[in-house]
Amino acid sequence: MPSMWWVVGATVLVALVAAYLIWTAGRVERLQSRAQLAARALDAHLLRRAAAAAVLAERRYGVELYAAARIALDARPEEREAAENDLTRQLRTVELDPTDPDCEAVIAASRRLALARQVHTDLVRDARSARGRPLVRLLRMGRRHTWPRYFDIDDPTLAVPTVDATTR
Repeated sequence: MPSMWWVVGATVLVALVAAYLIWTAGRVERLQSRAQLAARALDAHLLRRAAAAAVLAERRYGVELYAAARIALDARPEEREAAENDLTRQLRTVELDPTDPDCEAVIAASRRLALARQVHTDLVRDARSARGRPLVRLLRMGRRHTWPRYFDIDDPTLAVPTVDATTR
């Protein structure tokens, strides 16, 4: 009878270890997928901001802002961070009027971009942390995906003068 308890105990232990490994692999997979989706969302917000900046530059602010927006829209992946930082610097040199619809589009796109960047950074950090655990590395649980990469750009939030509601 004592050997029967060994078998039951070993079976329970194997089942618990298997459940933990399955849960860990699923968590790594979910975090990796969420980081990839956040990267796509960040890319979409980058494109929206660059397009809004190009429209604004065509209508008001001229060549330098337009050139920075076009470069950001046309940049290859390895040039993207530098192009977006240049666009942010150009946008900060322009005085944006929050009552102007074109300026408001750029301001709103920049705010959404800042949020998307923060979500992306958080998810990449979590995915990298999960993939960096010794057991995950040993069993190569994240091998199907590329290593999640941060998108390192300046804070895209723009300083905008507040508009008094009574002057509108």
